[in-house]
Amino acid sequence: MRTVEVTDITRNIKEMCIEANHFLSNDMDEAMKNAAAQERAPLGRQILCQLQDNLRIAGEDMIPICQDTGMAVIFLEIGQDVHITGGSLEDAVNEGVRQGYTEGYLRKSVVSDPLIRENTKDNTPAVIHYEVVAGDGLKITVAPKGFGSENMSRIFMLKPADGIDGVKNAILTAVKEAGPNACPPMVVGVGIGGTFEKCALLAKKALTRPVNMRSDIPYVKELEEEMLSRINKTGIGPGGLGGTTTALAVNINTYPTHIAGLPVAVNICCHVNRHVTRTV
Repeated sequence: MRTVEVTDITRNIKEMCIEANHFLSNDMDEAMKNAAAQERAPLGRQILCQLQDNLRIAGEDMIPICQDTGMAVIFLEIGQDVHITGGSLEDAVNEGVRQGYTEGYLRKSVVSDPLIRENTKDNTPAVIHYEVVAGDGLKITVAPKGFGSENMSRIFMLKPADGIDGVKNAILTAVKEAGPNACPPMVVGVGIGGTFEKCALLAKKALTRPVNMRSDIPYVKELEEEMLSRINKTGIGPGGLGGTTTALAVNINTYPTHIAGLPVAVNICCHVNRHVTRTV
């Protein structure tokens, strides 16, 4: 049995909220640089270069890479041999978000009720996903999600007879309807299978997978590559102003489902696709 103090969790999440909002992850940084080098449209290349300048200035001057510093989405993979001590795990996570957003001078975008709309003034509560895994590790992923792209999310409750062509059409439909609103070049997270809520979680978590890493399931890998190619042929381009780089990656997760269903969720993220992972 390994013991982890809640203060360590709070401290790490505070630091990760600030880091995620000021610096691209290594995989996204590499993908953006490759996109700028490979974009064929002059205007698209100009937009990508401007985005590179913005990212550089943000890192050098500690300015958020986007004014929408997002709602904090936290994935916790907790080893079954870990014992959390010193207080409530959920309170510790939210305290880390509170400290990160207030001390890091990040925009507070969370309201306490979806209809009353009163701002909580510290960007809490976070959206927390817990998973119990083998071992004595504690893996934390902080993925702030802005709502320009989040609002472009879609769920399709397809029929089994729709098959893989129905899945492809659903992904393309979501991307085309998003257009410039998701701040392309985008990362497209897709969840296939499970239930209504499970496929949405699969899609969300797919966004945290490095964009240079394909699925280890052969047909899913082929689907990711095909959909990336087809999305980049839509012509939406960087900033929605045209070009050959509409998406940087399509990440797909799958899960078993019911004989009567084929749920598909598409969760699109903007060109920064913020995510930081640490093991405590």
